[in-house]
Amino acid sequence: MPQHQQDKKSLRDIFLDGEVDFMDIEDAEVFYPSKMNEIQSESTLTHLVLQEVEQKEVQPFLLEKTGSSPVILLDYKKESKEKPFIVANTEEVELEHLKNDCIIPVFSKDNEKTIAHQEFIDVVYGAVSELFPYQSIADPEIRVSHQIKGRTPDAIHLNAKDLLEHQKTIYYERMAFLIKIPSITHFVNGNEISLCVGGVRSYNQENLYSKKALEKFKFFIGFQNWVCMNMCINTDGFLENLRVSNASELQTKVLDVMQNYNAELHLMEMKELSQDYLSEHQFAQLIGRSRLYQHLPKSEKLRIPELNFNDSHINTMAKDYYEDQNFSRMEDGRINLWSVFNLFTQANKSSYIDTFLDRNLNAFEFSKGLQKALNGNSDYHWFLS
Repeated sequence: MPQHQQDKKSLRDIFLDGEVDFMDIEDAEVFYPSKMNEIQSESTLTHLVLQEVEQKEVQPFLLEKTGSSPVILLDYKKESKEKPFIVANTEEVELEHLKNDCIIPVFSKDNEKTIAHQEFIDVVYGAVSELFPYQSIADPEIRVSHQIKGRTPDAIHLNAKDLLEHQKTIYYERMAFLIKIPSITHFVNGNEISLCVGGVRSYNQENLYSKKALEKFKFFIGFQNWVCMNMCINTDGFLENLRVSNASELQTKVLDVMQNYNAELHLMEMKELSQDYLSEHQFAQLIGRSRLYQHLPKSEKLRIPELNFNDSHINTMAKDYYEDQNFSRMEDGRINLWSVFNLFTQANKSSYIDTFLDRNLNAFEFSKGLQKALNGNSDYHWFLS
């Protein structure tokens, strides 16, 4: 096991450690997958009310236990929209639009259908409802990009301007979605974060000109910062290369990721980021070195940790260091690593869908690396020297 993993303690170990100052640890009622099916006691509910956690009427959804693990199409409730979790060149669409207005791409050599975007969303929503039956689950937020247009055979000779609506066909090459579980909350550095799950599908990563093969998906479970709608993802909660042949396999693997997600460790690591600070000089060094990193020779890049952000992202971070209303510098120029991490994830909202989750994970790993550098580890020292 890597040394840095050995050094980490679970929340259980922290509370058993007699040397910990409990006054420095924020109170929170945190729920985890293994405990989601437990009905809360009266004392627990009272504790939640005292913490001003919003109580919501919850309708549990339980999947029927069958051998085929059918996909259950759920009737989602509409919820008011807030800041999008990704912007870039995306647009927001409704689930019904994907179901009713979009065609389903096929593998051209055998005409086998792909797993459609709406199937992916339904599978994940069903899995979340099974794993968290007593929690409130929000409607999926869906963002799409790279619209692929077509037309029906009867419109083959028409000019584009003369096409009728029923003669147009569309689907979206790339899709990202997010499902919030707002009743599972915690606080990090004064920011309320809630559990969320989501995924990314990009048809450009499939060979649709061939026969049907295993299809690629990206899936994550993590937390979302409500003050800015930035997502917080760690390694345990992210599966970058999820390959399946059908919806049943997809559901099984999604459930496996959620059940193995170490929420306690993730929360602890995020809280630790708020305890270390960069000086104004160190942040300036980070910005400058990050821009130099893009132009380093490949041999030199291999000797230092990866930074998967380009100049446009770094420029946004530099601007937000002074202007962001939530994560800008302190009066003396210092900035804690929780804020640095959120500057990364805020800038990441301008990434395309197919690179969005990878960069979000890189932001977390890189921020933890900066923390190690501040505490004597030399691996990330290049970015601060």
